[in-house]
Amino acid sequence: MLRLVFAVAALALPAAASAAPPTVSVVEVSIGPDLAAKADVLGAREFDFLSADLKRTVERRLAHKGALAAEGGRLTLVIEDAEPNRPTFRQLGAKPGLSLESFGVGGARISGDYVGPDGVRTPIRYSWYQTDIAQSAGKVTWTDAQIAFARLARRIGDGSLSRD
Repeated sequence: MLRLVFAVAALALPAAASAAPPTVSVVEVSIGPDLAAKADVLGAREFDFLSADLKRTVERRLAHKGALAAEGGRLTLVIEDAEPNRPTFRQLGAKPGLSLESFGVGGARISGDYVGPDGVRTPIRYSWYQTDIAQSAGKVTWTDAQIAFARLARRIGDGSLSRD
């Protein structure tokens, strides 16, 4: 019985590993309306950091996989929501009871699409939020959002573009 499980797993592994990453020439990142509505709470400067971080993370992963190409498609990503682990500067200024030692669970939700050189559109949806507050101690402001970005970048680089 155990040999059968290993044999089935071995057959399934090459199929999952054989998905080619999409070739991408342009990565665009923007902030969605739900997150933009939090500008007064989080501070608008945080959006520049998050956008740049997601773009850099995805581009690095694609470059590592050899999938950044001048003749590639367009990858458009929208950060729909992001929750910080630590208070942002705006939150610290707005609520005197908060400190840099305050922490909570964070994460992010990203959507978008990939339009290949052939014009075929593939939707992208990904979200990841930490659920265990014990894992949040010792993290910086956007650690869990950065984990969500890295996991999305890994999926894109592995050719798995969509996940809820």
